Parts: sequence; structure tokens; C-alpha cells
Amino acid sequence: MSICSLRSRSLISTKTVEVVVKPPIVRMQPQRHKRVMNGHPWVYSNEIVMDSAAKAIVPGTIVEFRAHDQRYLGTGSFNSHSLIAGRIFTREIGKSIDGAWLYARLEEALSFRQKIIADPYYRLVHAEADQLPGLIVDRFGSHLCVQLNTAGMNQLWPHLEEALVRLLQPQVIILRNDSSSRALEGLEREVKVAYGSLSGLSEVRENNLTYFADLASGQKTGWYFDQRDNHALVARFCHDAAVLDLYCHAGGFGLLAARAGAKSVVGVDSSEAALALAQKAALHNKLGGLCRFERADIFEDLERRMTGNEKFDVVIADPPAFVKSRKDAAAGARGYRKLTRLCAQVISPGGMLFIASCSYNMELSVFTEQLALGLHEANRRGRILYTVFAAPDHPTHPQLPESAYLKGLLVRID
Repeated sequence: MSICSLRSRSLISTKTVEVVVKPPIVRMQPQRHKRVMNGHPWVYSNEIVMDSAAKAIVPGTIVEFRAHDQRYLGTGSFNSHSLIAGRIFTREIGKSIDGAWLYARLEEALSFRQKIIADPYYRLVHAEADQLPGLIVDRFGSHLCVQLNTAGMNQLWPHLEEALVRLLQPQVIILRNDSSSRALEGLEREVKVAYGSLSGLSEVRENNLTYFADLASGQKTGWYFDQRDNHALVARFCHDAAVLDLYCHAGGFGLLAARAGAKSVVGVDSSEAALALAQKAALHNKLGGLCRFERADIFEDLERRMTGNEKFDVVIADPPAFVKSRKDAAAGARGYRKLTRLCAQVISPGGMLFIASCSYNMELSVFTEQLALGLHEANRRGRILYTVFAAPDHPTHPQLPESAYLKGLLVRID
């Protein structure tokens, strides 16, 4: 019996009797329950009575979390080996976290995405914000890319797979279980096709363009759906513009800029594989004549363009996370300031800079401050026109600021 099903059946005479197996109870220390009781979805290990019984619970087991006085707080997964030891799934007492419950959550997530996005290319499940902590599901039409980032979701995978197949009838489900968070949960990192067979690249339909994603070995889950709306916003300012798209990945910003009427687009990235995807998409969308893609280190590339006195009307900088943990905050801040300074010096007067940070630990106020310092060091002035965040298929849990990671600034440079 799966430890996550919470139900078993036994035969008595000729009748089948369903026996409800109550989940184990994990108690919190005295006076340490208030944050969880008020809606926070995480329970930290130092808040729990970590006695021998709790330590004996198999990582990923569904448990009931209770205050020290036995008041019910919620039901969710438990892993005594992780700093985030508990993740709340539901606060409805007696609710089983089984296949039916998972199907209902997935069905609700699908219904919401279908209301806001016309094409079936989006983040279907965004972890805690969709009441499915530890689970990421990106949908690429008939292809699904899934990340199981916690021991709890790892245990629930058989039920999840069945629910996804029943709900969406996909051709392929690939597990991209290679995130660093799995190591914190004591899980192995792997990439494998869990359902169907994957051959070649997957298409991405976004903003009336076709892109290509490598679900097996591309970055993250293969595509950054969180920038969908920001791709469209920046494209509005690219008509008749010379565009420099830094960290261009598979062409999300640059190709839409070309479609919007840019006179030229130069995409730069350090990944040869990502550039090949961008080039393929440019040719597929008949934009190859407007777009050129180059492999380079971004900072070295900007220095070279400054030396050559190159100028662009729009510069886009969407780097990977400069701040992966709090200890990286100071170095990351300097990185964003330097990137702003270099970008500003290759922008024509009256041009535009879009710069983004996908680092949760880089707060928006600090990010904006580094932009201001970078512009000052470049002897340029700027006006922030838009402050933007992730697309709505990446919702934010209101009590989990860690889920509000992406931020971007669109700036007019004088």
C-alpha cells in the first residue's frame, strides 16, 4: 500500500470493508504554531517536537500537524531531514491526500489557466500557490515537464501521474528532477521520461510565435513562461529599433521584438544549445533575416561593444539568478549594478533598458537601488516606466514571499 493513499481494504467474509488509516500526528513545540495556524504553508524543523517517533516517520509521509495542545493545524507532507520539515496541503481535517484530492487540485489549476491563457502552453502548477507544495508542472501542448522537488511529492508521484494522464491525455511526461532543492530533501537528482516517449524538441506557442524547447536538457523546465507578458511589453517599444537581447536563451524577447518591427536583433548567450533553439525559431517564424545570434560572455561582450562605440535603441538583460542564497546578496547586488552600467553605455539617448532579476533574495528595493547606482556610474539618467513581475500562471502565495521571485524594470534612458 502506498503510504500516501491513507486507505487500505481488507476482506471480512464476503464483504469488502474500507478501513481508514489515520495519518501519523506531528506536534509542534509550545507556542511555535501561530505562524502556521495563521496560514503559512511551511513548518520548520526547529518548530517541531522532533522525538524518536517523528524521526522514524518515512520522509514524504502524509501527516497531521497539530499544535502542542493537539489543536489541528493542517495535513501535509513531513520530512524530518529537511529544514522545511512540513508542507501543508490542506487545512480540512480528515481530508485524505489521495488520487481524488490531487485530481481535484490539478483540475482547478487547469481551469484557471484556461481562463487566462488561450494556448495550452503555460505553467499548470506553481507549487504552494496552487496548494500543491513541491510540485511544478509546465505544459507544452501535449508534452508535460514535471519537477518533484520534495519528498512528499516524490511519494505522491504514482497518484499524480495517473491524475495528469486522466486530466490531460498527454503524449509525454518528462520528470526534470534535477533541481538543487531535491538534495535538501535527501532525494536523488535525475531526468527521465515517465510516460510516453520523447523524441526531439517540443514546440512552445507564445504571443502568436512558435519557439522550441528542449525538455530533457534545456535550462530549468525548458522555457521561461514567467516572462510571457514581459516579452510582449518590451516588444511594444521595439518598432524600428536596433535591439540587443542579452541572456537571450531560446529567443523569447528577441524574436517577439523582431515580429513587432525591430530593424535588427542581436541575441547573445553563453549557451550554444540555447542559441541553436533561438536560431531554429527565427527561421521557423521567417525572422532569420532580422536576427543574429552570438555566443559570448555577457560582460565581456558589453565591454567589447562599448569599446567599439556600438549603440542600440533597446537593450534587454534577463540574466540567471545572481543571488542564489542570502550569502550571495552583496556580490549579486554588485553584479546587477555592473550590468546596468554596461548596458546603459550602449543605449542611444531616448532608448530603453529592460533588466530583470529572478533572485528571490534580491529585494525589489535593493534591485531598484542598484539600477540607480549603475545608471549614475554610467553618467546616464533614466526613468522607470514599468515595474513588472511573473505572468499570472506563476501566482504568488500571499504568505510565502519566496514565491515572488521575478522582478523587472523597464527604463527609458535619457
